[in-house]
Amino acid sequence: MSVKTITVTANMGSGCAISADIREHHVVIDQPKANGGGNEGPTPLEYFLFSLAGCIGSIGQIAAGQQKINLRGMSIKVEADLNSMGLLGKPTDDRTGFQQIRVEAAIDADLTEAEKQVFLNEVCERCPLHDNIKLATDVVHCLVGS
Repeated sequence: MSVKTITVTANMGSGCAISADIREHHVVIDQPKANGGGNEGPTPLEYFLFSLAGCIGSIGQIAAGQQKINLRGMSIKVEADLNSMGLLGKPTDDRTGFQQIRVEAAIDADLTEAEKQVFLNEVCERCPLHDNIKLATDVVHCLVGS
């Protein structure tokens, strides 16, 4: 078994913006101005959905290369339903996370619709983020000294 550890360290100051330097990229998560943020970047939930779309696209590129498919492009739409009461600290019978996540992909390749569906199914099965969302993953949190 080959295990690769990926680490991201994010920092938040007194406002809503949270930033990280990931490899050579500076990324920012923020809230819209209407929610008290500075609108400097997408929200964590938007980044989460974007990450899933990005992972599916990346794995699609890898799989297409391995299968000698001329993948000219993919358009991946990810949308999800959320009851925001829990994250606002209000009582709710719903879970805090997304209730359902839907992925729609348009694949630009010389494949039949049936072949595109098989390809998409394989890509989603190979996508680590799709796997983490679909199956239970242990998440451990702890407090460290400041």
